Amino acid sequence: MKLSRSVSWFLLAFGVWSWVIWVTFAKNLAKDGSGLAFDDAGNPTAYFWVHLALAITSFILGTAIGVIGFRGVRAAKK
Repeated sequence: MKLSRSVSWFLLAFGVWSWVIWVTFAKNLAKDGSGLAFDDAGNPTAYFWVHLALAITSFILGTAIGVIGFRGVRAAKK
């Protein structure tokens, strides 16, 4: 399948955006002081584990989409 240059750039931008957003979210999750992510004893809660799984999944998908976009951009330049 051949991607257009604009679609390739969109996919690459989406991959980068996904990493920026979810890295920021993961940092904020780790520093959470509201009591949602960690209980009073400092142990992770179900909220923490669910959102960590969402972040990891988004890292993986963002990376895969970004790689597809990067390959498309690189192929369009040839």
